[in-house]
Amino acid sequence: MNRIRSLALPLAASLAAGALTAVTAGTAQAADVNVVRNGGFESGLADWSCTGGSGAAVTSPVFSGSGALRATPAGQDSAQCSQTVTVKPNSTYTLSAQVQGSYVYLGATGTGTQDVSTWTPGSGGGWQKLSTTFSTGPNTTKVTVWTHGWYGQPAYTVDEFSVFGPDGGGGTDPGPSVPGAPSGPAVSGQSASALTLSWNAVSGASGYYVYQDGVRVRTVAASPVQLTGLTAATSYSLQVSAYNAAGEGPRSAAVTGTTTGGGNPNPNPAVPKHALTGYWQNFNNGATVQKISDVSAQYDIIAVSFADATTTPGAISFTLDSAGLGGYTVAQFKADVAAKKAAGKSVVLSIGGEKGTISVGDSASANNLANSAYALMQEYGFSGIDIDLENGLNPTYMTQALRSLSAKAGSSFVLTMAPQTIDMQSTAGGYFKTALNVKDILTVVNMQYYNSGSMNGCDGKVYSQGTVDFLTALACIQLEGGLDPSQVGLGVPASPSGAGSGYVSPAIVNNALDCLARGTNCGSFKPSKTYPGLRGAMTWSTNWDAKAGSAWSDTVGPKVHALP
Repeated sequence: MNRIRSLALPLAASLAAGALTAVTAGTAQAADVNVVRNGGFESGLADWSCTGGSGAAVTSPVFSGSGALRATPAGQDSAQCSQTVTVKPNSTYTLSAQVQGSYVYLGATGTGTQDVSTWTPGSGGGWQKLSTTFSTGPNTTKVTVWTHGWYGQPAYTVDEFSVFGPDGGGGTDPGPSVPGAPSGPAVSGQSASALTLSWNAVSGASGYYVYQDGVRVRTVAASPVQLTGLTAATSYSLQVSAYNAAGEGPRSAAVTGTTTGGGNPNPNPAVPKHALTGYWQNFNNGATVQKISDVSAQYDIIAVSFADATTTPGAISFTLDSAGLGGYTVAQFKADVAAKKAAGKSVVLSIGGEKGTISVGDSASANNLANSAYALMQEYGFSGIDIDLENGLNPTYMTQALRSLSAKAGSSFVLTMAPQTIDMQSTAGGYFKTALNVKDILTVVNMQYYNSGSMNGCDGKVYSQGTVDFLTALACIQLEGGLDPSQVGLGVPASPSGAGSGYVSPAIVNNALDCLARGTNCGSFKPSKTYPGLRGAMTWSTNWDAKAGSAWSDTVGPKVHALP
């Protein structure tokens, strides 16, 4: 949590501001064709031109088919790859592509009207679809479409590049054929109310239909999919089919999955409407060394920092630093966790941190995370987990892991997140996507409003950290981006020692809480409405708070608990 990021975040903030002007994607008409040639890169880089030799055709990763474009920015070269397509004047075209990577751009120039572009600031954990539209001028017959990365960022990948609109007569890729049946269907992640179905990708598929006992129940972009809301100790017949513009292909062979008996005999205490969260350090870094029993009663959620990565992808473990914590025994730790829960508190295990190396990039690692986290919850009595991954995450497989874990843990499962500010600037980012994907089981997102530099608020203006405006205008992005107010908390350092930058006094935190919940004590930014259901605030850490005489929790705690 005490992190200093290397990315030039003021630049990222200005980029995010530009994203607000992106054109909303339209829908191609039935007679439209794809005027791009070799848009799936199945023929290498034929018909494409990349600056400085920055592009290459690759066979992995690919979104579909057997090829994709991978280009690497270097120096002042953003690795732009482009193609000039033939278009009709006075026509509208939809430009789209599947992309992986940080700061991937898509656009068109020479339209004869208004040139357009769109981009993704995501962390690059998985495929994301970029899309925008453009209109051609009365004399426009050629338009250059392009994609590129950003200076200083890693390589990016693009697949299924398309420009749909009226045929300009310049030739097109052949239309798709109906895809074949998916192979390798398999069931995993069984719980009392959920099953996970996976299968092998089908070349040329746009998406997949999932069938449960012969009835279509889901439409998904890729494998795997978790089927929830099932009945305990019940068998289900599952199939999947692939589809594209040409139609739906044949279904896969049927596989049977059976849910478990499930149940949670020891439910966790409910998180209060307004909650104070604090991270507890399982190490000694100069802050006050604490036992769990020493943590102030003001804290409603205590996040134990941190779980450890193992040699098994996705799996985690936890080892109490008894020596660093003055001889704190595992038995006493477990007893203290139980005592906090008996007092109505939630104790969760935080996964990640500045040096966290847990990676969930496929179905197997997602299952490993869910299974190992659930085992630790049972062993130590944790109420749930906290996701504090600072090196990006894959929303597809992290969603699978969290839903699987929730199904195992039961309805009293507590799920918190602590993303960095850059991770919650746009709903297109992997972290924000994950939060929205699991909104029905998500307790609170306590974004870290520190170690970030200046950032965009929901009004498109740039705000400096350490101010009430920074807290309120950035919280507004989450509040207006799809999260419920009860799922939004303000994460700040407990003292100047708790972060490299961005410390604000407890009084400023309280002003921000008042501004968001009541519309009072705002700075220059004032939200268009109030959010009385705001969950509360978070701090790094209970140890730094104790080092400063508990000034943070004694000031912010009562304010949080008195919110309307």
